[in-house]
Amino acid sequence: MEPHVATRKLQQDDHAAALVLYDVLLGAQPASLDPAAFHNVLQHQGTQVIGAFKHNHLRAMVTLHILPNVTLTGRPYALLENVATHPNYRAQGYAHAAMNHAIETAWASDCYKLMLLTGRNSDAKGFYEKLGFVADQKWGMQLRRMPVRAP
Repeated sequence: MEPHVATRKLQQDDHAAALVLYDVLLGAQPASLDPAAFHNVLQHQGTQVIGAFKHNHLRAMVTLHILPNVTLTGRPYALLENVATHPNYRAQGYAHAAMNHAIETAWASDCYKLMLLTGRNSDAKGFYEKLGFVADQKWGMQLRRMPVRAP
């Protein structure tokens, strides 16, 4: 891992740097340019975006959602989403640092599990497996609704 990697929750002032990583993550799909959308994520109860920094420059990030639960004596569970690393800084420990921060935060919140989905055509599966995630216990499924665009 690259030395001197700092991790922290992103703040509204991090919007421009985060947007660069959202654009990397989404490729041809444009990320929201509206700072209010980023603000809404940051203000959502139980949600935080965790960034990995080198010299105060955002290199990687992950969104952590901690959700309430009824089963397992009411212990929450967590979802990880939008893991992104700037292409110039991949395989240098930044995403690993951000993910470890998210995992530690979830465990400190008494979550009984963390879940994530990754694309079948992605090289990320091995990365997640090295962090301890397994795909042998449940099927990851999704139902998507594409946004309706105004004419």
